[in-house]
Amino acid sequence: MNARDIIIRPIVTEKTMKLSSEQNKVTFEVSRDANKISVKQAIKEIYNISAEKVNIVNQHPRPKRVGRYEGMTKAVKKAIVTLPEGQKIDIFNNDNK
Repeated sequence: MNARDIIIRPIVTEKTMKLSSEQNKVTFEVSRDANKISVKQAIKEIYNISAEKVNIVNQHPRPKRVGRYEGMTKAVKKAIVTLPEGQKIDIFNNDNK
């Protein structure tokens, strides 16, 4: 599996931006069959930074309703990557793509 197939996109929310600035952690949406080791290797290959730690979170689908229409949100697998001191990934201006 290619590194670009493992890491789908960065997740940008208020909570992840706070984690990024205070604790030097970056959050990505990853493939459903990715594990910690493959995410760590993909970060090394794409951004040329070796991650200190990788935490994986499985977000299960939740029921949603818009008017009379009901459905489910999609299931998402997230990876919270802790970067070494002094290293940073700029997710807004990335020249690696």
